[in-house]
Formats: sequence, C-alpha cells, structure tokens
Amino acid sequence: MTDSLLLVGAGGLAREVQAAGIAGVVGILDDDPALQGSFVGGAEVVGTIGDAAGRNERMLICVGPGAGRRSIVRRLREAGVTDDRFATFVAPSVRVGAGCTVGVGVILLDGVVVTADAELGDHVVVMPNCTVTHDDSIGDFATLAAGVALGGGVRVGTAAYLGMNSSVRQGVAIGEGATVGMGAVVLEDVPPHRTWAGVPARDLGAQA
Repeated sequence: MTDSLLLVGAGGLAREVQAAGIAGVVGILDDDPALQGSFVGGAEVVGTIGDAAGRNERMLICVGPGAGRRSIVRRLREAGVTDDRFATFVAPSVRVGAGCTVGVGVILLDGVVVTADAELGDHVVVMPNCTVTHDDSIGDFATLAAGVALGGGVRVGTAAYLGMNSSVRQGVAIGEGATVGMGAVVLEDVPPHRTWAGVPARDLGAQA
C-alpha cells in the first residue's frame, strides 16, 4: 500500500476535502461514465468504484448521503477491500479534544470542534463549523451538515442526517437513519427512520 489517496465519489464532498487541503490525492473513482477522464477539484476521474480492489492506494469515501457511503463500503468489502485501505481526513483547522476517538473513513472539515470524550464511528462526515461536545456518540455513516451543534451526551444513530444549523439538546438520541431538518431545534429523542424539523422540532413522518 502507498501513501497515495483515491477519493471515491466525484461530487461536492470530494471538492470540499480538496479545498480543505487534503494531501496525496492521485485521482477519483466514480461510476458515472460521463465523468471518466474529467477533472473534479483538480483531481482526475481515473476509473470506477469497481476498479478499487485492483489498486493499492488508500481511499476516502466522498459521498454525501450516509446510506450511499454505507452501500459503497459494503461493496468494497465484498470485493476484498479491508478497513486498513480506508483513509481518514481531519482538516488542519479542526480541534479534537482529549479522550475523543475518531473511526476510520471519517471526514472532519474546517472549523469543526470536538471537545472531550466524544466518539465518532466509521465513515462519519462532519461538515464545516460543527460543534460536537463532551460525551457525544456519533454512529457509523452519520452526517452532520454545516453548523450543527450537539449538546453533551447526545447519541446520533447509524446513517442519521442532521441538517444545516440544527441543534440538539444535551442527552437526546437521534435514531438510526433519522433525518433532522435544517435549522431544527431538537429537544427530545428522534425515533429511527423518522424526519423531524422545526423549532422546536416535531415529527414529520417516516423516511421513504
């Protein structure tokens, strides 16, 4: 294995991590035939996701939706890609405090603060200027959009999505696969696979 890096997915998140100063990128893998040979954020699309198993670079999954990241990781593992092939990116301006743990494949973009004793699972994406405070737990494949603020002891389930500038009261749980709307103020637990939005946040129904 080399220190070179492939980004998987040629969308906005790939451009975000490049803009945040990621080093060692030698190309992008994406399944869109129209993108092959094109340049995205300064890196060339050099193949499809199916090509990953035959290469030796490390990979960072740059797909926004958590369910999409989970599907790609499952596909790569079935093709023989092991966890040591997945890179983690922490932007230079990020602050991660004492006692925090960060899983494989995590992306932390500019201005993120993780204070104390927080746990971030694998392939979590935290967009710019989010605040993750003491004793928070963020499940695998969860996504925090820009400006999310979590109080202490918040639990975010696997593949949950928290919209821009939403905030979650201390001790609250966001269920697996749940969606919290942009600007929502969450004061009570959000059940799995439900969408909550508003101030205070209320249940808008089940995920499709």
